[in-house]
Amino acid sequence: MLDFLRALILGIVEGITEWLPISSTGHLILVQEITGTIVSPEFEEMFDVVIQLGAILAVIVLFFHKLNPFSPSKTKAEKKQTFTLWYKVIIACIPAAVIGLPLDDWLDDHLYNAVVVALMLIIYGVWFIVIESGRKKQPKTTELEDLTYKQALIIGAFQILALIPGTSRSGSTIIGGMIAGCSRFVATEFTFFLAIPIMFGASFLKLLKYFVKGGMFTLGQFGVLAVGMIVSFGVSVLAIRFLIGYIKKKDFKAFGVYRIVLGILVLLYFSFIK
Repeated sequence: MLDFLRALILGIVEGITEWLPISSTGHLILVQEITGTIVSPEFEEMFDVVIQLGAILAVIVLFFHKLNPFSPSKTKAEKKQTFTLWYKVIIACIPAAVIGLPLDDWLDDHLYNAVVVALMLIIYGVWFIVIESGRKKQPKTTELEDLTYKQALIIGAFQILALIPGTSRSGSTIIGGMIAGCSRFVATEFTFFLAIPIMFGASFLKLLKYFVKGGMFTLGQFGVLAVGMIVSFGVSVLAIRFLIGYIKKKDFKAFGVYRIVLGILVLLYFSFIK
């Protein structure tokens, strides 16, 4: 029962932090320090990634019509536009796939620690504040349909930075989109769509490695994973709706401040308390 409770808590944390630019990894590390290991270290490492499938499903459900190029209610032009959107998503995935796959194990072994997470939280927090403070002119791309392949590739290149724990995948790609000339809304929405193939791929890879190393699922462990995914899905729906409404009225400075404060707390905790 304790593992189910931990899965519930981690599902809530994942659902909120996967989409807000505040780093799901940083929060999961802190929460796991408080709640303890779920099932086993090997299971927990896999669990932290695979519960993202619930978060991805939230994007698919919320944006199904927009992402479906075969919708009978769409005109021929709209279907073509949807296919073009998917082509841009594929282009944006290339940098992270080419660089991330070969370095996956090395990154886990060398960078998955509290100090790196804390530093990235702080650095990206400062970056958000600096970028928002310097944005004076109107962004050139205010509609998702106007996003160019070049901008998509730039956003994909920034996603490489998210391979470092604590940066936040959504934070990296949103910053990349804003630097490339996109509005907050376009950068954020494209980030949602870009997550689908990237997070599916990461989850599949982590599951494959878990089984190759001899990992197994008991009925109870499958239940724990299912709880985490279901909760992650439900909370993600709320988090995505919140962020879409938020960016229509406000900027990302508040998230920058939050990241800096959290990064300092992580450093203090692991330096003086842990």
